Amino acid sequence: MADRIVAVTGATGAQGGGLVRAILADRGGGFRARAITRKPDSEKAQALARLGAEVVEADADDPPSLTRAFTGAHGVFCVTNFWEHFSPERERAQAAALARATGKAEVKHVVWSTLEDTRQWVGNDARLPTLHGGYKVPHFDAKGESDRIFAAEAAPTSYLLASFYWENFIYFGMGPRDAGDGTLTLAMPLGGAKLPGIAAEDIGKCAYGIFKRGTSAAGQRFGVAGEVLSGSEMAAKMGRALKRTVRFQDVPFDVYRGLGFPGAEDLGNMFHFQALRGDAFLRDRDPALSLELDPELLSFDAWLDINAGRIPIAR
Repeated sequence: MADRIVAVTGATGAQGGGLVRAILADRGGGFRARAITRKPDSEKAQALARLGAEVVEADADDPPSLTRAFTGAHGVFCVTNFWEHFSPERERAQAAALARATGKAEVKHVVWSTLEDTRQWVGNDARLPTLHGGYKVPHFDAKGESDRIFAAEAAPTSYLLASFYWENFIYFGMGPRDAGDGTLTLAMPLGGAKLPGIAAEDIGKCAYGIFKRGTSAAGQRFGVAGEVLSGSEMAAKMGRALKRTVRFQDVPFDVYRGLGFPGAEDLGNMFHFQALRGDAFLRDRDPALSLELDPELLSFDAWLDINAGRIPIAR
């Protein structure tokens, strides 16, 4: 039997790239990777091609290009990137285009990278400011709202819920700051809650695990996490890896929302929502299930062993 093609949107990004590399690393696994990208000539796309991926051009803002790119594929991984444009309306339109294209291309299995529509729980809660005219956590809500389109118009779909990327400590300015006394401060708005986190590459590997389960996984939700930790636990582990004392500071949600960087209100609401949902949010992201999907799943300590030297220390 010929290997089944999995078309991967966002193939040069964190989640999609992890999935492409997982497929390519599993020689004899029965799948081939079709990397979907807007820029097939980019260095990241060409790197995937050198590893053995088929690179195909398509754009989530161009629905016919998606149908062409998905045609002939057994499976499709669908992901959107809110942080590229900060528009929940555009993200919903892109999600709808992806969903409908999988149906038109008659693929057998879709994995949709989604999140909760937080308004189902906090829609009238004044503690979380309403943003973008009707959202509480825009980068969650637009994805969660789009689940209905996947259920109604997409090919049979599994739903993947990611966790906090530990790479945010490297790239998103969430790393520790120099406290001025030789110690470091890890400041985050957790409200006393624990935070499920994961290595970005492992999200793609978990998606591959879902595809390997086959079409019987359609209709199921898979919340993934490498480890669930308190702020103090993260700080202690980071301190051991950096060989410096790291202390955790729990930032009030309103203070974090007011920091003024792009997306501060959205992220402040996200952390506030997670704290309000508490154990229910944690139950929806299961490290044990994630390890079944990805036997190479990294713990936070293992991730730090690889990446501690890449974490910038803010002054």
